[in-house]
Amino acid sequence: MTELLFLNDAYVSEFDAKVTEVTDDGGVVLDRTAFYIGGGGQPYDVGTLTDASGVEFKVTKAARAGGSIVHTIDGSDLPGVGSTVHGAIDWDRRYRLMRTHTALHILCGVVWRDYGALVTGGDMQPGRARMDFELENMSAEFADEVEARINAEVAEGRDIGVGFLSRHEADAHPDLIRTKINLLPPTITEVRTIDIQGLDLQADGGTHVRNTSEVGRIQVVGHESKGRINKRLRIALVEPEA
Repeated sequence: MTELLFLNDAYVSEFDAKVTEVTDDGGVVLDRTAFYIGGGGQPYDVGTLTDASGVEFKVTKAARAGGSIVHTIDGSDLPGVGSTVHGAIDWDRRYRLMRTHTALHILCGVVWRDYGALVTGGDMQPGRARMDFELENMSAEFADEVEARINAEVAEGRDIGVGFLSRHEADAHPDLIRTKINLLPPTITEVRTIDIQGLDLQADGGTHVRNTSEVGRIQVVGHESKGRINKRLRIALVEPEA
């Protein structure tokens, strides 16, 4: 089984590992990895693997397949079973995704705290994201108000921690699931949590920054009605000027 380094430390961007399997469709399985495998709306990581002789292999996808974590390699050449490789994820892309994912949790936490609305859907790309809520009304004024409130949480500099609960403990705290439908499979016995201290505690398997101040300014760039009680907010990270 592959050790998933990102579950405990999202800032691991390089690592050494051993190839334990080569798949028929051009991928490799490692004994440990920092590549995020996708899920919860967050895309998978990309990057490189380099073997001991200096040959570099481009990783175009990392995902769970058939019970294994498969790193898809661009091209027909693959590192062999038993070889040692040095992995490096595309850190600029990953860090933007970490900031974006945390921005969505800030948004979710504020809308839940201040308006009592559950999440009905969401998606993200580096620097941009959208989240749907169980809300009856949506307006430009509401979007402006939410933008001000989420940026106040960024400025608050709230620490963000990772925790793990047994399934029994998690089931005793229904607020850990902010989606309208509980998406946790019944087979999961341990639930990973992301805690934006003082604002938001959720079950989540993705990667996040350590403090809300790292997110930077968030702009609400759009709002839409997706149904009678389903409204969408679109956000973007405002990158600092060079």
